[in-house]
Amino acid sequence: MPTRILFICHGNICRSTMAEYVMRHLVREAGLEGRVVADSAAATRDALGWGVHPRTQEVLRKHGIRCGGHRSTAMTSADYERYDLIVGMDRENRRDMMRILRRDPEHKVHLLLDWTDEPREIDDPWYTNDYDTTYADVRRGCEALLAAIVRKGH
Repeated sequence: MPTRILFICHGNICRSTMAEYVMRHLVREAGLEGRVVADSAAATRDALGWGVHPRTQEVLRKHGIRCGGHRSTAMTSADYERYDLIVGMDRENRRDMMRILRRDPEHKVHLLLDWTDEPREIDDPWYTNDYDTTYADVRRGCEALLAAIVRKGH
């Protein structure tokens, strides 16, 4: 059974889509297709149906990562059963995730940088306009998360 990860951010057009496609890229590079599956969703309904933000597409393309025809979708309580890990980008995302899920008995809910030696929030580039720093943080988090999954033998 693959480890199934759902990345969450506010609108599912910047950080969570970046994390989804970075993780897919890392999984392919490591030859771990079928062992790790990455998806993404929004913690809110603000941008439902929107495509990947143009600046997110630009920074991913700059790093050789394609992001396809993604459209923003909303997280639901049913996602708790579908995914092994539900990974947000900041404390506000975590609050929204817990509002949707109501509880986390299996400790699936985390922030992406929790797996790094510098656990903290990832700033929203929608507000900072710094997509390169967001990419660096997302990449660092995805690399650390993938290493943790491999160590656990999933």
